[in-house]
Amino acid sequence: MNEFLASLSILEKPAILVFILKGVVFTLIISVIAVLLSIIFGSVLALVRNYCTSKKNVIFKWLATIYIEVFRNTPLLFWIFIGIIIIPVPRLFAHSMLGLSSVETKLLFKATLALTLFTSAVIAEIIRGGLNAVPKGQFEASYSQGFNTFQTMVYIILPQAYRNVVPTLLSQVITTIKDSSFLANVATIELMSCVKKILSNASLYNGTNTINVSDVFVLFGCAALIYFIINYTLSCVVRYLQSKNKQESYA
Repeated sequence: MNEFLASLSILEKPAILVFILKGVVFTLIISVIAVLLSIIFGSVLALVRNYCTSKKNVIFKWLATIYIEVFRNTPLLFWIFIGIIIIPVPRLFAHSMLGLSSVETKLLFKATLALTLFTSAVIAEIIRGGLNAVPKGQFEASYSQGFNTFQTMVYIILPQAYRNVVPTLLSQVITTIKDSSFLANVATIELMSCVKKILSNASLYNGTNTINVSDVFVLFGCAALIYFIINYTLSCVVRYLQSKNKQESYA
């Protein structure tokens, strides 16, 4: 019992709470950037895979298909390690920023890009499902009004596709937030990485001069609670949007 109370006392220290909050902020930043970039790149992949069917453009369809299938069917952690090794860092991200050292900034850039490349393959299939749900008559109606193919996609097809997959996209955001915990394996600044650093120095904060088993449960339990609060909130939003879509479809 005394060990458990000593472990809880770690979370009473303002510096520890600030450090954990820093991890939460960077977890959200990484996840939001990864999802936004993945939606853009995933939309391109989905369009190419769905509509580049002519003999002239079929090579692009096969390239998009290979990319999607390779990333979707291999572990994220594998691509994180590959990204850390081979992804070059632009000069803009090669120096200290956001309170991080130059090394931490480089790791953050590489890890976020690796997560983006992986997530874009998943989101591409989500968006492709939304594209397939748009009636083909929408194309004919658009062409009859004088829209070209690009205008049809941008103004008619994609908005409907995005609306169809909003709940699924939000579910993928939840998955991406949880997947960001893998970045702790390459010392990227995010929630789990911060918790691991606190745990490695727990003997300095719990007053027992040793790392206790209870320290593991308290610190990782705290991280799990934070993930739960963030993801459960998003889950509630997803359920609300799904019920709203059902009501609109019945109206």
